[in-house]
Amino acid sequence: MKLCDIYDYLNELSPFELQESWDNSGLIVGHPERDIERIVVSLDLDAGMIEEAEEGVLFVVHHPLIFGKLTELDFRRYPARLIERLIQKRQSLIAMHTNFDQTHLNRYVFTQVLGLEPEREEPYLCEAPVDWSLEELQARVRKAFGLETLRTVAPRERIGSVALCTGSGASMMDRVDAECFLTGDIKYHDAMKAMSQGLMMVDIGHFESERFFPEVLMPQLKNLPISAIIAPSKNPFTSL
Repeated sequence: MKLCDIYDYLNELSPFELQESWDNSGLIVGHPERDIERIVVSLDLDAGMIEEAEEGVLFVVHHPLIFGKLTELDFRRYPARLIERLIQKRQSLIAMHTNFDQTHLNRYVFTQVLGLEPEREEPYLCEAPVDWSLEELQARVRKAFGLETLRTVAPRERIGSVALCTGSGASMMDRVDAECFLTGDIKYHDAMKAMSQGLMMVDIGHFESERFFPEVLMPQLKNLPISAIIAPSKNPFTSL
């Protein structure tokens, strides 16, 4: 199957034009006319995946390997080191990032992982009423995202509504109407702002909240006449 045909299918599924201006979703490495015999789906790309995969595969990942301005290709450094090996093995790479967040990932995590039906929904945000104690919220969130502990801002004894933004969504807190906002990568000053506004926030982790990307995309790839497999991503953080 031609890479361009796979790209067109993915673009129809989740249009790349929806991505944010700072994003770099779409074709990262490859040639549109290259023949592809297998797709490997993962949250991120790492050196181990490249070495384990056969030549000529297409990686479809959530996070773009190239972010921002790339001014040099020093093959001793990331991401140039990975780009060099992709080229050597004639492997291709497509990223589906903020476009897929809007069309699929955030809603999937809210409905299928947390088990909630959104009452209000907009790009990157889902919200729903709940009637949970703090203990109920902790148990549900820990189980959903595989977290041993929770970093929480302004905890409430009872929670009447919940909002979710997978990945790093603290900058969206002013758009949240819910009492509790679940997102990842909450910074100190985000926490201070939320506390001053009386908004409860729970840090659900960037990796932990987006690791569902492969299982969301894989069923869609069954419509293509090509095999596809999942390569598990590694969380770059280790708890000691």
